[in-house]
Amino acid sequence: MKERIPLEEGDYYLSEQGYRVFTEKYLLKRGYCCESGCRHCPYGFNTKTNTQN
Repeated sequence: MKERIPLEEGDYYLSEQGYRVFTEKYLLKRGYCCESGCRHCPYGFNTKTNTQN
């Protein structure tokens, strides 16, 4: 099981639709790409090609 990272202020914000959107800060702190096409992915994952840049 992957390690749970506790959420801190600045790790996410709520979209207009009410979804939690993780920030680049949190995704870097998590330490890996989940390959879900996160809006602020610092790892360069592309959902169209399913590859990292």
